[in-house]
Amino acid sequence: MLQDAGSTQSAPPADAAAAVTAAPAGAPVAGHGDAAALTHMGFADLVHHFDWLSWITLIVLVVMSIGTWLFIVINGWRVLAIRSRAERVRHVFWETSSAQEAVRVMEDQPKWEPFSKIALECASAAAHHQRHEGSRMVEALNRSEFIDRALRQGVARESARLEGGLTWLATSGSTAPFVGLLGTVWGIYHALINIGASGNAGIETVAGPVGEALIMTAIGLGVAIPAVLAYNIFVRANRVTNAQFDEFAHDLHDFFATGARVEGGAAPTMGKAAAAAPRK
Repeated sequence: MLQDAGSTQSAPPADAAAAVTAAPAGAPVAGHGDAAALTHMGFADLVHHFDWLSWITLIVLVVMSIGTWLFIVINGWRVLAIRSRAERVRHVFWETSSAQEAVRVMEDQPKWEPFSKIALECASAAAHHQRHEGSRMVEALNRSEFIDRALRQGVARESARLEGGLTWLATSGSTAPFVGLLGTVWGIYHALINIGASGNAGIETVAGPVGEALIMTAIGLGVAIPAVLAYNIFVRANRVTNAQFDEFAHDLHDFFATGARVEGGAAPTMGKAAAAAPRK
C-alpha cells in the first residue's frame, strides 16, 4: 500500500516535468519564425510586390532625383566659375587703353561668361547708333536711350540664363514628398487588403507591410530636401550676380553714352572717341 501510494504521488511530478520541458520547446520555434519574417521585410520585399502604379511612382522619384543632382553639379560649377571670373573680367575691361581693345578682350571670353556679353551688347549698340547718325532711328532714340535699351536686353537675357533649371528644383522640392506619399498610401491600401484576406490582424502582420509602404515617403523626402536646399542657395547666388549685372550695366551706360565714367576714380576712363568705336 505504501509503495502504491508512493508511486501514485510520484506521477504528477513526471507530468509536470514533461509540461515544463514541452513549454520551452515551442518558444524557440516562434522566435525563429519572427526572425525569418523580419528577413523578408524591407525595400527589396517592397519592390518585389510592386504593381504598375508603384513602379511609376518610384520611377518618377528616381528621375526627379537624377535631374536634381545633375543640375546641382552643373549649375554649381557655373555659379562658381562666374563668381571667380566676374571681378577679373570687369577689371580687365576698365584697365584696357581703348574701347577697341576692351571689345577684343571681351570677345575672347568664354561663351558662358555673362559680363563680357553685356559689355559687347552695349558696345555694339553704341557703334550701331553712331553708324546711323542722321537717320530716323537716331532722331527717335538718342544715344543714351538706345544704349540703355540694349543694356536692359542684355541683362535680362543673362539673368534668364542664370535661372535655367530652377523650375526643376522648385517642382521637385514641392512635389516629391507628395509623390512618395502617394506610393505609401497605395502600399498601405494593398497591405490592408492582403491582411483582411488572410484574416490575421496581429501587430506582427500589420507592422511589416505598413512599414515597407512608408519607405516611399522616405524616398520622396530624400528627393525633396536636396532640391529645396539647392533652390534656396542658387536663388541667393543669382540675386547677388544680378546686382553685379546692374552695377556693371550702369557703368557701361555712363561710359558709352557720355565717353567718361561718372563714378570718378572707380575705374580708368577711356577716350570719348574710343567709346564710339564700332565692334570688330
